[in-house]
Amino acid sequence: MERTTCCIVGGGPAGMVLGLLLARAGVEVTVLEKHNDFLRDFRGDTVHPTTLHLLDDLGLAERLNELPQRRLNRVSVPIGESGELFTFGDFSQLKMKYNYIAMVPQWDFLDLLADVGKQEPCFELRMDTEATELIREGGRVNGVRYRTAGGSTGEIRATITVACDGRKSFVRTMPELGLRDFPTPMDVRWFRVPRHPDDPVGAIGLIRERTFMALLDRGDYFQVAAIIAKGTDAQGRNRPIEEFNAELVRRLPWLAGRELVASWDDVKLLHVTLDRLRKWHVPGLLCIGDAAHAMSPVGGIGINLAVQDAVAAARYLAEPLREGRLERKHVAAVQRRRWPTTVLIQRLQRVIHDNVVAPALRGEIDFGNTARLPLPLRAVSNVPWLRKIPPYVLAYGAVRERPPKAALR
Repeated sequence: MERTTCCIVGGGPAGMVLGLLLARAGVEVTVLEKHNDFLRDFRGDTVHPTTLHLLDDLGLAERLNELPQRRLNRVSVPIGESGELFTFGDFSQLKMKYNYIAMVPQWDFLDLLADVGKQEPCFELRMDTEATELIREGGRVNGVRYRTAGGSTGEIRATITVACDGRKSFVRTMPELGLRDFPTPMDVRWFRVPRHPDDPVGAIGLIRERTFMALLDRGDYFQVAAIIAKGTDAQGRNRPIEEFNAELVRRLPWLAGRELVASWDDVKLLHVTLDRLRKWHVPGLLCIGDAAHAMSPVGGIGINLAVQDAVAAARYLAEPLREGRLERKHVAAVQRRRWPTTVLIQRLQRVIHDNVVAPALRGEIDFGNTARLPLPLRAVSNVPWLRKIPPYVLAYGAVRERPPKAALR
């Protein structure tokens, strides 16, 4: 039997940020990550301005800038038969230090956090270690049992266990947490296509001919998210991959002449879910990030919300944990702080699902046959102060959380 003050299950962005902040504040932390590295293809690679500000506050901005990255400054949508690009969001209009989204490979971002965390005497990261069940005694959670890749087992007891292991977290099945699921109209296919230097920059949306697609500029390639009607992936894979590529070229003519997707094995499927726990905590346990609320990929803000959850959790928990006086009210304060933002963003995503995504997949919205922009987009284009709203919401969300002062360097 081992013991720590805070056991964090999951070494993703939320878990690693929370572990680093608590360790810097003098709290003993053990992070369990079931894989032996952070290499996962098509993970979210967006580092939003809120996270960029956080890393700056922690004295890590220069180290982040050394990582390979692409800065995303604008979001554009082709309009009409000519495919003229309409800029829906221009982050450069925001008068702030970090007016862009950094596209950084998530494994590099997590490796950076792990390397910095290992320099803290209170921080321990265990790779190849999977939490298998909670230790529940006397009506509270007192830690976790784990299994390593080598087959050995053990348990770690903790004052607080924080689940940061995503939407498939085993703790989400606890009936007292009350998982609430919302229907979604789509799934997402992820794949890559080559990018040339004279191609459009930034993020490019495509809504035409029952197609809803986003292309993210990664320098020498585009990371493509193709939204499809839920449950239709298997049917689509019955076609030759050559037909799939031909459709890409027909909708994006500037891709002509390139070697696109080699096989269906290169097209990964994300089953989209949108849900949240009614309660994020029971005695001894807190859920944050996707473990507490699985977000739709609409807006690409899931990682940003998870990191902000971690920052809020560190602020509310660090001092009580360090001083050995943690109470239920401190844990409940994290959900109370983050709940309004979670509900608001999920409500906006549901509105977009119902009024943009689903109609686009049915062919009711088609910017390829639109000679004139819809009224809301015309307003955004023509009114200066309105032009700043979409990039601000995409970049910062609703609330920017502040880390505990003890974690700042």
